[in-house]
Amino acid sequence: MDKLNEYFQIALDKVVFFLPKIIAAALILWIGFKIVKKLVNWVGKLLQKAGFSESLRPFLTSTVSVLLKGTVLFIIATIIGADLTGLIAILAAAGFAIGMALQGSLGNFASGILILTLKPYKVGDWIQLEDKFGRVQEIGIFSTDVLTPGNKILIIPNSMVTDSVVTNYSEKGMIRLELTVTMPYEESFPKVREIILEALSDIPRILRDPAPEIGILNFESHNIELIVRPFVIPDDFWEVTFAANKAIKNAFNQYQVKVAYSEGVEMGLIGE
Repeated sequence: MDKLNEYFQIALDKVVFFLPKIIAAALILWIGFKIVKKLVNWVGKLLQKAGFSESLRPFLTSTVSVLLKGTVLFIIATIIGADLTGLIAILAAAGFAIGMALQGSLGNFASGILILTLKPYKVGDWIQLEDKFGRVQEIGIFSTDVLTPGNKILIIPNSMVTDSVVTNYSEKGMIRLELTVTMPYEESFPKVREIILEALSDIPRILRDPAPEIGILNFESHNIELIVRPFVIPDDFWEVTFAANKAIKNAFNQYQVKVAYSEGVEMGLIGE
């Protein structure tokens, strides 16, 4: 019976010692999470006013929410009297190991934050990255999805974007085509220039302002190479490219502008 009373007294002492702390922890948890919710909503509105994209805002608000809730739980654990030294050491070691394992992903993640913040391009823009060209379909935290003119989706890691030169064809609302045409040395450049301008004027999607540019690019062994630069809106890039080449060829045929090419074909044997 004495032993039972001793155990009861120990339990009562523990309850008396921990009950105020538990009540305080519960109050802090309830009030803290209420405050965190209001702060997260305020941060979300602040990010929206600052012009952060819809792709980045949910991620940032979620990150803020997790950090603030973690802080509240840390305070509660301290009030209860839990020893967090070992837990902190474990979390630090785990964070280091995860960071080393996800080096590439973390680089893409950091690049994604930069892209969504600085906005070098947006969804719907036509961009070129090295030899990759297409229209931006989606900007994610880790990668950017680009739809090519061949209807293929390119998933480009964001770190590749921040480490390379990106050409944004949609930034100014129009782009300049770079078409090359050849003419013989004996032909008059002003005449050929007028023929090409007349051919381009029949293509409605070519912008009239600024006017197309036509000039001599190179002097080759058999031809003079001309550069033809009409301006179009980005969405008409390929359509106008094909239409312009077709119109120029038809105009050369109509005005009998000659070009140099080999008519003979040499036949040879194929060995084993």
